[in-house]
Amino acid sequence: MAHVWSAEIEEIARRRDMAAELGGPEKVRRQHDNGRSTVRERIGDLLDDDSFEEIGVLAGFAHEGADGSRKVVPANFVYGLGELDGRRVVVGGDDFTIRGGAADAAIMAKQVDSERAACALRLPLIRLIEGTGGGGSVKMVEQAGYTYVPANPGWDVIVDNLSQVPVVSACMGPVAGLGAARAVMSHFNVLIEDVAQLFVAGPPVVKHATGEQLTKNELGGAQVHRRSGAVDRIAPDEKAALQSVRDFLSYLPSSVHELPPVAEPVAAATDSEALASVVPRNARQPYRLRTVLDAVFDAGSNFEYACYGGSVYTGLARLDGHPVGVVATDSYKGATMTPNGADALTRLVDLCETFHLPLVSLTDQAGMMIGLQAERGASIRRGARAVVAAYQARIPMAEVIVRRVFGVGGAGQVNRHRFSRQWAWPSGAWGSLPAEGGVEAAYRHELESAEDPESFIRDVNDRIQSAVSPFRTAEHYGVHDLIDPRETRGLLTRWVRDAYRILPELTGPPSFGTRP
Repeated sequence: MAHVWSAEIEEIARRRDMAAELGGPEKVRRQHDNGRSTVRERIGDLLDDDSFEEIGVLAGFAHEGADGSRKVVPANFVYGLGELDGRRVVVGGDDFTIRGGAADAAIMAKQVDSERAACALRLPLIRLIEGTGGGGSVKMVEQAGYTYVPANPGWDVIVDNLSQVPVVSACMGPVAGLGAARAVMSHFNVLIEDVAQLFVAGPPVVKHATGEQLTKNELGGAQVHRRSGAVDRIAPDEKAALQSVRDFLSYLPSSVHELPPVAEPVAAATDSEALASVVPRNARQPYRLRTVLDAVFDAGSNFEYACYGGSVYTGLARLDGHPVGVVATDSYKGATMTPNGADALTRLVDLCETFHLPLVSLTDQAGMMIGLQAERGASIRRGARAVVAAYQARIPMAEVIVRRVFGVGGAGQVNRHRFSRQWAWPSGAWGSLPAEGGVEAAYRHELESAEDPESFIRDVNDRIQSAVSPFRTAEHYGVHDLIDPRETRGLLTRWVRDAYRILPELTGPPSFGTRP
């Protein structure tokens, strides 16, 4: 049956079919041969079945065929609305099969509108980034006949989104230039090992500018970004990368105007009995942080946040179904706060402050990293920045002192100048400096005149060990309570219910704009 608008309706279907072809069969085959899916395949794998509502599907670059027909090459950015585990999100991705994701094959308004949509609808934003996404090639200058003073497209809303909605980026292939900047302008950035790279400029530009001859992986692959701080998670493949996106967003509200989603409570994976023996008496021996996490938080809920933190563990977890941020120490990687570890802590605190997640500190902090390497890395400034983040945050905090609290780093891991619930395990040790190794410096003159220096040192150490007993501190109310470590989960569970009761007062944008 013919309808009034049959011809136009058929043309809409034809153009949608053209858009579905992306860069054509040969370019799609090349994408698959390089071990990468197409943007449409990724969106289909990420979102709930049949939930994607594409926006701007007909946008593209038209040209007349020899037969007079009009063919449209689609713009190389695909975006729209969809559902992720039943929650509405905005997702946008670069199409590498058309001009390698470059801006000269894009209609920039689509990319900017994906940002605006997330902000306007108060929905999480997911960026699947592949290519440059920036100013295109120098061919554009010749074609246009002029150049321009750069202004990053849509950067005003990109900046605002960091303080409004969860923003997640996934580097799905080579990512450079403005694409790299978009990747790091997010709360969580994941990169796929051996498949994706992240760099300001690619190997040809770098070779011309610096003389360095590097492959893409050597310049911006996983081995570079495991410790760079530009990437939060390295995923082994696309499936794992997309799963990490789902997992990360499951802890966060859809916007700063809502509270984190509370799930059904789940028992801990490890019996609390393990906590009574997890920390060795020998302070030089490390312990298994995973044992602590699995005995304190809901089973299956521990999500490591920043991969580059070294000894500073940052993560998300659930307590009785309630999302929380977690900072702790992986003693197998050290005990001090490295410059990178300080950056990881800053990002976690800012994330929790922005999206109203209470913070749990499983404190074991020997202070800021010292030595020449630390000074070259601005250890004190970056560590102080982490302390400032903890002090500026308004979210409820709870602290369980597992082992050490020393120096500026230990003193500032949480804000101890306001009321935060605090418990200490009997393995706790604290002070301005560790007592071990300090006797020779503090008693230098006495040692020089002692008849038996070794006996003198033993006597002093015995007196110091008595004075640094955590029970002495508890007697003076220097810690709120000493507890049996096996009580930790139960106490934190009661605390998190109190914390969530006051969270509604904190909804809305953070007190200052969130930075990447």
